[in-house]
Amino acid sequence: MPTERKGFDLRKRIIAAAAAFVLFLTAALPVSAHVTISPQEAVPGSYTVFTVRVPSEKEGTETIAVRVVFPEGVSITRFEPKPGWTVGLVRNAEQAITEVTWTAEPGQGLDITEFTEFRMSGQVSPKAEGTLVWKAYQHYADGSVVEWIGAPDTDSPTPAPVTVVVPGDPVGDGHGGTQGVSSAPDEDGGSVDTLMLVMLIVSWLLSITAITLAMLLYLERRKKPARN
Repeated sequence: MPTERKGFDLRKRIIAAAAAFVLFLTAALPVSAHVTISPQEAVPGSYTVFTVRVPSEKEGTETIAVRVVFPEGVSITRFEPKPGWTVGLVRNAEQAITEVTWTAEPGQGLDITEFTEFRMSGQVSPKAEGTLVWKAYQHYADGSVVEWIGAPDTDSPTPAPVTVVVPGDPVGDGHGGTQGVSSAPDEDGGSVDTLMLVMLIVSWLLSITAITLAMLLYLERRKKPARN
């Protein structure tokens, strides 16, 4: 009997630990994904294609619009057409484009299992230096707005996308642009996607383990009256 009791307590602890870990992973997943802009580095004077990656994170609603405010030091002039989305531009007194809003057409919003990318091209100012901080605003169908404007290099849950200006020779002729230094959304967005996939797989395995142990525990408890 003591041995049976120990086994019973051990299984309960395993189930509780697995359940707690699954809950932890589930809570952590939305924090892992955020709006990013690549490349993460660019050379002063370079013509660059910037990619805005937007994952939808809220359950029960959709991302229906994304607004991006450009930092000083970047001149954006072209936008890649995106089927199902319209583009709205804001210009300053000099007619320079200062921000863009992509708005989903009816039925084209992003749900929690989806993400998309918007591409735009322009030139990094020859005088640009330091870190260029973009501001992104993610609008949901339920009326809520997530403001991706948190200070860089902090533990903000909604960090602003950044591009670091690094020394180098500018590349590209401005006809479509060339990636500055670091190309690829994979450097940030890809690693986030991989992390999310790993966490999901682990959470599924733990969930299956917890359910299996719970079923075994239930069956064992049903057998006890028969033994007595």
